[in-house]
Amino acid sequence: ENYHGTAANLRIDTQAPGYMRSPTPHPSCFAFESAVDELALKLGIDPVAFRLRHRATTDPIHGQKLSSCYLSECLTEGARRFGWERRSLQPGSMTLPDGTQVGWGVASGAYPGSAHPNIVTLRVNADGTTRFAAAGHEMGQGIRSTIEQVLVRELAIDPLKLEIAIGDTSVAPQHTTAGSWGTASVVPAAAEAAAKLNAAMAELLAGRQVAGNLHRQLATVRRPSLQVEVEHVAVDQGPKDLATLRKGGMALVGPDYSTFTTYSYIAHFVEVHVEPGTRRVRVPRVVSIADCGRVISPRTAESQVRGGVIWGIGAALREATEVDPRYGGWLNNDLADYVVPVNADIGSIDVGFIDRPDPLINALGAKGLGEVAMTGCGGAIANAIHHATGKRLREMPFRIEDLL
Repeated sequence: ENYHGTAANLRIDTQAPGYMRSPTPHPSCFAFESAVDELALKLGIDPVAFRLRHRATTDPIHGQKLSSCYLSECLTEGARRFGWERRSLQPGSMTLPDGTQVGWGVASGAYPGSAHPNIVTLRVNADGTTRFAAAGHEMGQGIRSTIEQVLVRELAIDPLKLEIAIGDTSVAPQHTTAGSWGTASVVPAAAEAAAKLNAAMAELLAGRQVAGNLHRQLATVRRPSLQVEVEHVAVDQGPKDLATLRKGGMALVGPDYSTFTTYSYIAHFVEVHVEPGTRRVRVPRVVSIADCGRVISPRTAESQVRGGVIWGIGAALREATEVDPRYGGWLNNDLADYVVPVNADIGSIDVGFIDRPDPLINALGAKGLGEVAMTGCGGAIANAIHHATGKRLREMPFRIEDLL
């Protein structure tokens, strides 16, 4: 209250940086998990055991209960799969016959559990087709697959003739898809719509026993189609948030709700090899175990984690934008000069899930996954490099010259 300041925008000769995935948690988890690793080493305690001793059940900032937190289970399962019990505690103590230094590192990550209201329309037709329209965007994360999984599981429909219309303002109000709130926002709405349509069909049949799937039943009673609309809001939301959505605005809620806090969690276990001559760092294997609540679509969920790990490897060992100090432009503004991982850089990535529903965030218990997959990966690589070489690296990406 004793401070007064002003701010202004100045046009300068440099380009504003843009967000990449998990823009804040990724670097912050790198710093935090490096510090946790240092504490464990100084106390002479195994890094996994040290983390397990400090299991959280409440949000330390707001003092609220965590609706679900299975990070300890992620650490325990990851350690089992990785063979962590064979790790020696002292840095620089694991080498291959050719002098390659081997390091095993662990780090955890967390990402907010947020949600957005949604308005969905579901129509089943007698001609065998089904159409689902809602807010959401497919960017390769597999949101269409998660919607399909729910609808096909709950409705007796032909999956080959299911149309999922998302990202189209002509069919439903749309919101920005970011921050890992896509699945938690649309999948519970899809489940509500499916339940509502089944109830409407039961009311239409009025106790009559009609054979066949929903399409056949509609044809039998000479009804061309049956349609329902659902207005879905997240915890702590109401009509005001739906109105904001209809106007094209953002109505985001979470991770701090009125009575609880929700995050997704992940534990990464990484093995690195540091070559004795070139000091090049390789990552031959990674084990990543995630707590994202109920896993709706296992195949696309695994793909999300693998992609996040690869991106984490790129951020830790390869990617950096170089700015021309004279004019402020990017010097490496194409994929020839902006170095990203290729197939030869990626080894084994073993992915697993706790798959236990969050009891409070939504009816299905699903939390976000896309961005938590990357958080903590940079920290695990840094801790593995320290375990291999004894050098604590403080800035990403980790260059060869940092290890000379």
